[in-house]
Amino acid sequence: MTREEAGKKLEAMRRTLSRWSYEYYVLDAPTATDYEYDELYRELTEIEAEFPELVTEDSPSRRVGGKVLDRFEKFTHNVPLMSLDDIFSREEVDAFCDRVAAACGFMPEFVVEQKIDGLSVAATYENGILTVGATRGDGVTGEKITENLKTVRSLPLSFSDPRIGRIVVRGEVFMPRSAFEKVNAQCEKNGQNTFANPRNAAAGSLRQLDSSVTAQRGLDIFVFNLQEIEGVSVTKHSESLELMRSLGFKISPDYKKCKTKEEVWRAICEIGEKRGSLEYDIDGAVIKVDDLALREMLGATTHAPRWAAAYKFPAERKKTRLLDIAVQVGRTGVLTPLAVLEPVFIAGSTVSKATLHNADYIEEKDIMVGDVVTLIKAGDVIPAIIAADSDARDDGVQRRKFAMPDRCPVCGGPVVREEGEAAYRCVGIECPAKLARSLEHFVSKDAMNIDGFGTQLVAALLDAGLIKNIPDIYALASKKDELVALERIGEKSAANLLEAIENSKKNDFYRLIFGLGIRNIGVKASKQLAAEFGSVEAVAKATFDELVALDDFGAVMAESVVSFFADGQTEHTLRLLAERGVNMTVTEQKKASDAAGPLAGMTVVLTGTLPTMTRDEAKALIEAAGGKTSDSVSKKTSLVVAGEAAGSKLTKAQALGIRVIDEEELVRIIG
Repeated sequence: MTREEAGKKLEAMRRTLSRWSYEYYVLDAPTATDYEYDELYRELTEIEAEFPELVTEDSPSRRVGGKVLDRFEKFTHNVPLMSLDDIFSREEVDAFCDRVAAACGFMPEFVVEQKIDGLSVAATYENGILTVGATRGDGVTGEKITENLKTVRSLPLSFSDPRIGRIVVRGEVFMPRSAFEKVNAQCEKNGQNTFANPRNAAAGSLRQLDSSVTAQRGLDIFVFNLQEIEGVSVTKHSESLELMRSLGFKISPDYKKCKTKEEVWRAICEIGEKRGSLEYDIDGAVIKVDDLALREMLGATTHAPRWAAAYKFPAERKKTRLLDIAVQVGRTGVLTPLAVLEPVFIAGSTVSKATLHNADYIEEKDIMVGDVVTLIKAGDVIPAIIAADSDARDDGVQRRKFAMPDRCPVCGGPVVREEGEAAYRCVGIECPAKLARSLEHFVSKDAMNIDGFGTQLVAALLDAGLIKNIPDIYALASKKDELVALERIGEKSAANLLEAIENSKKNDFYRLIFGLGIRNIGVKASKQLAAEFGSVEAVAKATFDELVALDDFGAVMAESVVSFFADGQTEHTLRLLAERGVNMTVTEQKKASDAAGPLAGMTVVLTGTLPTMTRDEAKALIEAAGGKTSDSVSKKTSLVVAGEAAGSKLTKAQALGIRVIDEEELVRIIG
């Protein structure tokens, strides 16, 4: 294919893919199957890879993100993105309409729209191409989030209208409820904090420095205002909405034109009635004067226009009785109290359970089992208890205080709460509730590094009942037929996996320590424990005082190690691993190598930026030469390797008279 042929073909493919995307994400009326879209998209990316100079800003391939920023640039809006004054009652709605009518000399027409609960943005198009996306910020100065905004599939990357030279539209980026549930499920799976509501999730996703992360979050947008336009004149807001719709924008849904304040209130009520059935969150309705010339005449205060107002829906509240407080154990071992309620209908659904966050929250709110409690739906999605009715405690119903258990309700293992944390955690290595996460960590790259043993395989093995604990990994060889029978696992894949499992038995001892998932013990501390004690048996017998005496080993880390090895579940797991041939010691060959290395017995501190090596690469070289690295300078430090912009560590080393070298000298010493 010639360059000219490729250019013509790409142009046609971009038009087709953009049309299919518009039909799917904006009109909700797809004419192409997912397979057809994926095949054409794959062909487009292949041609773009062959002719990268032909990639355009409006190519569908720009939707996937991938650009990573250090920070967001500031952006000044030509037309301020103003906020709105809030009103909360029918009387205030009428008063707003009357004020506008008095200023105009007559009752003008209004437009009433849903108030989407998301993040306000402005998108600038030059000659039909999206060039800048920016957050609202303070209304005057926002941040450029262009690459992230391009990942929102319902927002056109380009449009075709030769009349329009420049256009700036304002919209609300939001996260649909279905996408919110998926994002939170993934966060929980990864051991990350979940988002409190879809608005927070949308805001956090849109401000990711890595746009490929934003692309995975399923964000959407409704465009609700025309900020600037060149080449076309419009006289009414409703007219501008229809113009933006014709250009391919997804505009405010089901907006209503109203001639009287009674019609305005009726439109607000209709929005309120639909609120519980929508796939996205709204927190009110917006009332706007339709005529743009009247808007100009009415003007604005320092922060809000006089021609618009936001009616805020009150959060629905219901009272019900707290029957019990159960405790759930998450994938990371965190114990979460869960309210068991007398079922109550609220905000469109019947609720019988609600999160209570943590033990501190229960104590702070003085919540007792048996109380009458006030329930809301936070963000109209997540049921939450906001108060207990202490005045109703003389109703004859028995109450009891809640206390977090000291043993895991799932496995009976020990529960710990570390200083400064609100969370209680089960630290039992055999706890079924966190088994999937424990397995994923054990086989990961920095731990036992078993190639081909990913998240999907862990889930499949657990679903099939082939694994019930970590040592069962080393019994899979006897279950090869069941392994081959799993979806996407054939004879060759099974053979490769079993070979990788067998090879992992000979791993360096520190990998096993890290793979066990001891709280607060990372790769570096695992290497330190392996080097200092030499075997699992010796680490298990180590006392708190022996551990805390190690370099960079604090009291929290020492306590984590002692309590982990004191648990019966740990003893059982280690016994099974030893029986199945997993290496439990530092080999003599390794010890001899360390002792003979040019940095044997030396503690090295790295500071500043090295000219040719990353920090991890330098650490690997030092450890391969028999030395060990530390993050802090002390009298025990043997060498400090200083790079560009070395800071306080260099100063301290000089004060203590410790030898300081550069990267070149380090390489020379290691040889």
